[in-house]
Amino acid sequence: MKFKLPKTPAVFVDSKSFCLGDVDPADITPFAHQPDDKQDAGPRLLQLRQRLSVLQELLYAEHSRSLLIVLQALDTGGKDGAIQNLLTGVNPAGVQIASFKAPTLEELKHDFLWRIHAQTPKRGHIGVFNRSHYEDVLITRVHGLIDKKTCEQHYADINNFEQLLLNNGTTILKFYLHISKQEQAQRLQARLDDPTKNWKFDPSDLKERAHWDDYQVAYEAAMTHCSSEHAPWFVIPANHKWGRDLAITEIVVAALEDMNPQPPTIDFDPKAQVIK
Repeated sequence: MKFKLPKTPAVFVDSKSFCLGDVDPADITPFAHQPDDKQDAGPRLLQLRQRLSVLQELLYAEHSRSLLIVLQALDTGGKDGAIQNLLTGVNPAGVQIASFKAPTLEELKHDFLWRIHAQTPKRGHIGVFNRSHYEDVLITRVHGLIDKKTCEQHYADINNFEQLLLNNGTTILKFYLHISKQEQAQRLQARLDDPTKNWKFDPSDLKERAHWDDYQVAYEAAMTHCSSEHAPWFVIPANHKWGRDLAITEIVVAALEDMNPQPPTIDFDPKAQVIK
């Protein structure tokens, strides 16, 4: 790990023997003693957001490096909510958000990384991927759209792609928002029960839910093949939304602190400037 991992329930994927089933999606042990006890989270999250705002401004001013945050999850995993909470108070001028759905006909005419590369963050920016290049070793694998040889080649392509970004000054953090199957069922039902959330429900989500076990295997494989010290995967227990948000923000702030962005050197003497 390039930076010291703060005390969170997050699990750094650092071995081929990693098992997703060993991670409790409801774990908030480092944050509180009782489930749903948010009393310790609020003040700390506010403190982290204030620090994130300062660090993002410095990164934007420095304008030489960037940060890419990748968010992956099963349906109802909380990617949208995590992004909203992470970026609260951050200057939108220094943020790029990209959401990757099923590829278009034009995108299918190119290699699978073509559409991804075009959305990577510019220097000075924080980029957030809501789903990502990993879809091409997840949904494609689960539904048999690629064979084992192609999947292995995609892992290698992803590693090379991320190394290219790293070589050009982009720090990469990848988060898998880990919820239980029971929690997903409750969140899907909530979308059906609340008329204001009906639009969030897609009947196809139930078809994907039927492949729950296959997705666990696909995620394990993707993370173990494509996690490294310089482009790490973190599994975030996400049954408790406040715990998810706190864990992600702790890690992002720690990574930016390690980057230590600095404002550019000015070529004038501020004291010699006279404002009339």
